[in-house]
Amino acid sequence: MGDFILKSPMRGWVAPLDEVDDPVFASRMLGDGLAIDPTGPEVRAPCAAQVVSIHAAGHAVSLRATNGAEILIHVGLETVGLGGEGFRRHVSDGQRVEAGELLISVDLDLLAARAKSLISPIVITNGDEFAIVRRRDNRRAEIGDEIMTIRGAASPGEAAPGEIATASRQVVVPLAHGLHARPSALIAAEAKRHRADITLAASGRTANAKSPVAIMALGLGSQESALLTASGPDAAAAVAALADLIERRLPPEPVSAPATPAATRTEPLSAAPVVGVLNGTSAAPGLAIGSAVRLIAAQPTVIEQSQGAEAEILALGLALDTVRARLTAQAGSGPREQREIVQAHLAFLDDEDLMAAADAAIGGGASAGVAWRQAVGAQVDILRQIEDRHIAQRADDLDELEREVLIALSGEGENRQVLPDNAIILADELGPGQLMGLEGNLAGVCLAGGGPTSHVAILAAAMNIPAVVAFGPRLASVPDGATLILDGALGQLRVAPDAAEIEAAQTQLAARQSHHQESLARAAEPCRMADGTRIEVFANIGSRADADQALANGAEGCGLLRTEFLFLERIEAPTEDEQAECYQAIASAFAGRPVVVRTLDIGGDKPAPFLDLPREENPALGLRGVRVSLWRPEYLRQQLRAILRVRPQGQCRILIPMVSSIAELSEVRAMVEAARAEVGHDEAVQVGVMVETPAAAITADLLGADADFLSIGTNDLTQYVLAMDRGDPQMASRVDALHPAVLRMIAATTRGAKAHARPVTVCGGLAADASAAAILIGLGVTELSAPPGILPEIKAAVRPLTMASCEALAARALDCGSAAEVRALLAAGNVEGGSA
Repeated sequence: MGDFILKSPMRGWVAPLDEVDDPVFASRMLGDGLAIDPTGPEVRAPCAAQVVSIHAAGHAVSLRATNGAEILIHVGLETVGLGGEGFRRHVSDGQRVEAGELLISVDLDLLAARAKSLISPIVITNGDEFAIVRRRDNRRAEIGDEIMTIRGAASPGEAAPGEIATASRQVVVPLAHGLHARPSALIAAEAKRHRADITLAASGRTANAKSPVAIMALGLGSQESALLTASGPDAAAAVAALADLIERRLPPEPVSAPATPAATRTEPLSAAPVVGVLNGTSAAPGLAIGSAVRLIAAQPTVIEQSQGAEAEILALGLALDTVRARLTAQAGSGPREQREIVQAHLAFLDDEDLMAAADAAIGGGASAGVAWRQAVGAQVDILRQIEDRHIAQRADDLDELEREVLIALSGEGENRQVLPDNAIILADELGPGQLMGLEGNLAGVCLAGGGPTSHVAILAAAMNIPAVVAFGPRLASVPDGATLILDGALGQLRVAPDAAEIEAAQTQLAARQSHHQESLARAAEPCRMADGTRIEVFANIGSRADADQALANGAEGCGLLRTEFLFLERIEAPTEDEQAECYQAIASAFAGRPVVVRTLDIGGDKPAPFLDLPREENPALGLRGVRVSLWRPEYLRQQLRAILRVRPQGQCRILIPMVSSIAELSEVRAMVEAARAEVGHDEAVQVGVMVETPAAAITADLLGADADFLSIGTNDLTQYVLAMDRGDPQMASRVDALHPAVLRMIAATTRGAKAHARPVTVCGGLAADASAAAILIGLGVTELSAPPGILPEIKAAVRPLTMASCEALAARALDCGSAAEVRALLAAGNVEGGSA
């Protein structure tokens, strides 16, 4: 690449950067260049370029020249604090300009009176790619005079001199909760791998794609679209990679049915201590009895006076490193949810926009603490205005990070509160970091604010701590030390209960604990009903670690091995050997017990990066489950061979997902037989189908003629029967598998299977509801498969039952008019021959 000339954007005296009275520029932290002490009111383009960004205050503009050089023109020192006064912008972000085109008009008289200095640095910010080979400083210049010559080398794939590579593409967000913290962090991480400047734009707003906070601030919800644009050397590759990530490779977010929220109380704060029941919103289930402990986060001291830009930038960097180290340590322990939340917080600390805003404020004369508070506060204000509650609640995470960094800056250290035994903490707000940092015996969490999808709610559930949020201002009237009963499932807090209420709660809590211990003690016993009927209880697992937990909780086999854990979030599919090794390890752990291996179930809400799945208007009704396997049969053939290599032969059974026709079953069976011959598998292989569609349920008698067993996936079956998306937060609470329509589909399945003496398993979410076991057994289900942790309770629920009582209960359930009526029937608990 040849030499490239930059012309003076202003009229005035050209000086070396060393004469700039600001260590950020003088020490070339932002890049090498020159400075101009202006004598004219105009700032014009020093070359043909594209406007990367022009600051909202109008005091600074970043340009990208046609050769890729990035140029920052900063008018005056400490001028950001003028808030735009004295500046008029004539261009906008993304605009192409010619050399000499007017960028900014400046009121020099105002700046001379109110700014630290008029001297204006002009620096090359990507100096690792370009060198200044000639400078014309210590002289007077007119607009258009040559001031610098720069030289750089083009890299493979860069745009040719004279043009700037650009690319764009419309993308649609598939995630149920939109682009909140974790997906935003993943997008920013991918964007940072590319040299191009990348933006996401929607609804008139534009975000830097390398900033997770800026991405969240767009407020993009599920199925909303945005324009992805890149400009720079690898623009096309950047857009392709990010579009693929957003639309196909972002890991799906689990969506749980939220409890019906109680209305947040907004009455004035009462001076008298509150007594009685307060209603909030359930965030994490469980029952707790304890004492009120008010948690008041100490407010860090913020030093207002700057010690100079260089010292303040250093101080902020050290504080960020302190918080980053603590978070990294927390990421290595605790449940999966804790690790994911910590990773999102780490991404915030590395956010380009936050750091740029803080650095700009420091450059304008602010201290590190003031700069950090301003930078975070601006983003918090944006997030709190977003209607999507999942994204708006991430403002709480930023608030917490603001506080933690300020504490590190102050040098005061975190004043940890040691909790007494059975403490139920009360707070206006609580961050996940504060929750993870509490020491002592925590029994429950009550918050005046917050929401059921906040990170602290997710973390409390993962830690098995009852939590209720959104109590409102009345929570402040609960006296410290008051006796409390917290019911996380109901979203209720009973304040100062009487002796009878405490005794009833203690009895209930003791009964739950005793029941759990008794259930666990008998978990290893085979499950039989009171009349001797055998009901097998299997486990749903997705890893070797799950297998160990399942066996410890009495699993009689694996009713569903989700093989997606080997495939998701991978650029390439696992090899046959890798799969065979994993399946063998799990089968060996079960020591001869049955292991039902579901073939790859992707598509819909479970994308796989290595598969270029076509974009679909409605993925839930498109390529899913077996349809994907038959569309790309090479992956299914490889997986079948890996399954059939497991020894002993016959331990592994094969389960086909999302079957809706006999033809699909026949085609897979033929592939199984071919794989048997290829790997030398002599014994017959049991092949079953998942009943997840009304079509499969209604034709179960036809499928049963060829399938060796049927397994009902109630999660998908429910959403297809009720025509309600289980990933839609507005619908989630209404997607109930105990709806009579769903129960009738289950009954149709068992009738069809019975015609061929085929066993029927329920492996979906309904199998994990111990209270529903009686109805399922009464409908003809012979096996239940659920998550490992609930297996002891399921066995305990089944043992007192008789087949006659279950069949009678099921018949009554089929005649109910709603899921609520069915649940009321179960709540009555009068199942002849035992309690349901």
